[in-house]
Amino acid sequence: MTERAASSTAVLVCQGRAAADGRYAVGRFSDPIAADLLDSSERLVVDRVRAAEPPTEPPTEPPTEPPTEGTDRVAHEMVRRVAVTMVPRTIAIDDAIRGSGAEQLVILGAGLDARAWRMLELAEVTVFEVDHPASQRDKQRRVGALAPRAGRVAWVAVDLSKEPLAAGLEAAGFDRQVRTTWVWEGVVPYLTPAEVRATTAQVAALSAAGSRLVVNYQLKSLPTTVMRAAMRLILRVSRHPDPMAGEPWRSQWRPDGIRNLLSDNEFDTVWDSDLLTLSAGLELPSDNNGSLRNGRVALAVRR
Repeated sequence: MTERAASSTAVLVCQGRAAADGRYAVGRFSDPIAADLLDSSERLVVDRVRAAEPPTEPPTEPPTEPPTEGTDRVAHEMVRRVAVTMVPRTIAIDDAIRGSGAEQLVILGAGLDARAWRMLELAEVTVFEVDHPASQRDKQRRVGALAPRAGRVAWVAVDLSKEPLAAGLEAAGFDRQVRTTWVWEGVVPYLTPAEVRATTAQVAALSAAGSRLVVNYQLKSLPTTVMRAAMRLILRVSRHPDPMAGEPWRSQWRPDGIRNLLSDNEFDTVWDSDLLTLSAGLELPSDNNGSLRNGRVALAVRR
């Protein structure tokens, strides 16, 4: 098993959810647990992003200006943009989970996902948290004594790029005869195409008829690639920690490619939408529309 550090992009995503909570799409989006999963140093930029954004209620103090120094500004912009991206993505996946009625929820590459600790709808559901051992150890440290809302949380340490799913899941009590909802969020871009195909095949083999797979993936986009590269260059030159340094994108997909992959594995696509479409009516800032247009979520059902 390859030794590596816990995922730093998982921290960035969690920072985004914490920054968005109570600020965007109030009544539709909520993640009050995200901030609890962050260390104090990681919450500093979240607090600055939240202070610089217009609140949803009349402020008690004037909003602060975003930082102007190079690396601070980049860190601020990264968290702010991730916050906007996370709102439609989280809402769409949460809605798919609520509508499934499944007894088992498997979160592939769980990172700092907080659903087992915040969703009341999971009170009778077993949630299997699947992630690389290093990331899972870090999450367990962060979770600490937080009480889950889920009926049961099962920890499954698996390196998705190298190890099969079945053994670890079934050792943790997973039942392949039971209808399951699979959430594959924020992981596909970091796997090679071969790894994506292999994982999809394993999910299909473990899925009873009627099981759901919710998959988040990324379209090929030159502007998005250039923007990520520019941010990384600024961070590297300034010797500022780069959350994307050890986790490059390895695969991007077209909707027809994902649909065909799912169909080849006995999953019928119910819907597949970009995040910009999913953000309709949420009144999000428009300066992140490019990223929203290139991120997608699909829902498929096992035949």
